[in-house]
Amino acid sequence: MINHPAGPPAQPGLDLDDGTPPRPGRSLTPLPARRRSRLRARPRLARLAVLLAAFVCAACGLVYELELVALGSYLLGDSVTQTSVVLSVMVFAMGLGSLLAKRLTSRPATAFALVECALALTGGLSVLALYSCWAWIGRYQAAMVGLTCLIGILIGAEIPLLMTLVQRIRREDAGRAAADLFAADYVGALIGGLAFPFLILPAFGPGTGALVTGAVNAVAGAAVVLWLFREEPAPRVRRLLWGCCGLVLALLAAAAGWSDAVERAARSALYGAQIRFATHSRLQEIVLTGPAEGPLRLYLDGRLAVCGPDEYRGSEALVHPAMAAGPDARVLLLGGGDGLALREVLRHRGVRSVLVVDADAALTRLARTDPGLAALADRSLDDPRVRTAEADPLEWLRSVRPTDRSFDVVLADLPAPAEAGTVKFHSQEFYGLATRLLAPGGRLAVRAGDEHKGLWQVESGLRAVGLRTVPYAVRGGAAASCRPGPDDGGDSQAFLLAAAAQPPLGLAQDAPPPRALTADDLRAAASRLTALRPARPPAALTLLGPR
Repeated sequence: MINHPAGPPAQPGLDLDDGTPPRPGRSLTPLPARRRSRLRARPRLARLAVLLAAFVCAACGLVYELELVALGSYLLGDSVTQTSVVLSVMVFAMGLGSLLAKRLTSRPATAFALVECALALTGGLSVLALYSCWAWIGRYQAAMVGLTCLIGILIGAEIPLLMTLVQRIRREDAGRAAADLFAADYVGALIGGLAFPFLILPAFGPGTGALVTGAVNAVAGAAVVLWLFREEPAPRVRRLLWGCCGLVLALLAAAAGWSDAVERAARSALYGAQIRFATHSRLQEIVLTGPAEGPLRLYLDGRLAVCGPDEYRGSEALVHPAMAAGPDARVLLLGGGDGLALREVLRHRGVRSVLVVDADAALTRLARTDPGLAALADRSLDDPRVRTAEADPLEWLRSVRPTDRSFDVVLADLPAPAEAGTVKFHSQEFYGLATRLLAPGGRLAVRAGDEHKGLWQVESGLRAVGLRTVPYAVRGGAAASCRPGPDDGGDSQAFLLAAAAQPPLGLAQDAPPPRALTADDLRAAASRLTALRPARPPAALTLLGPR
């Protein structure tokens, strides 16, 4: 028989739920005897309450991360970069927060209450703060990194403190306690991640959604722990903690009441005083400015997408050369939810049907209902020949079988890669899927942006799927009249017309003459760009290739 040492004598006042004395080196603050008896009386319920707090706090923490990612994508457009920055900084900061929390475990309930109050306030106000920085200060990325780091430190401090609280309720093997705590944490993250796109964002939007999440965080984190471990802090400290929790909730409520005013003021600083319409749709921020009689400006995620006096240049150049190169009875328009390119399509008498595929129904609805934008588009979306589909153009192309339908003309009215920060609409995969739907003699026309940036890489993608291409350009920027200072006429927009056989470049006789194009100008631009084509074109963009 082996005799085990009895160990150090128990210190008065440090016994836990099962009466086992603490290990040497532990520095837990003694719990009053009446608190110990209460915990021993219903330890399972107390432990479940702590795990539930961990569950809710994890859900709120992930919502904060997703709010920052979504806002960064809205404002800066490059979702890959914003996601990478937020997640990497957040994970690093969480590790730093876990290390810092070691100094707080002597009074875990008090520390956890303070951490949750700070996290609820910081995370709840994060979206409004970053939007204000973007609108008034301009240093959005630095503010995003700093705020992400602070939120990550506070989230990282939660687990060590919760682990200490769980062990105070009932002493058990550290592995079992960690398993239960991390299970609650991960399941909470799952619920928060699913609630954000399907519940929080549609119901509240980014700003109010963050404020609501902060309120839930404060109640579930600070309040639950203060109720469960209310004997740990001294009475004066306990009152201060409850007051701090109430102050956080009051500040979040006040911010919710003022959020619309802050957003309106920020938008006025960005876009001017004449904001006709502004909303956060499921996919992007949409802002329409200008008087009803014009000129109108349409901003998508802060990017000037339509400048009323100049929009016809790009719309005409995209549509008319493609419509003139062959049959044009059946047209597929990818993007173009504003109805402006569609207006040019419908000016051709041979058009029998047009299908518009745009991911954002809010933009299409705005183009139908706003008097100014609808008039600019000649109410093209109300034409009986037009049908619309709410779908991501790439996903829609992937879902359609070539045997189901084909089109004489496919028009990709989508932002150029340099404008949108995404390559999927200019990738080899996208062009390959679009080419499958071309009828014999069909043509595909795409925007290539500035003729000095990305034109040849976009052409490489079209050629990689077996199409012959003709580059051309139209003089005059798409937003020259909306920029400060005189228009020097030096800007140009580049386009590519592609087909299985070399497509002719010209203008059709069955439509009114375009304002910005002539056949001679098109051919001259094509000759100039063809002479500039590099001997070794760059590699095509692909979904898995380098950017």
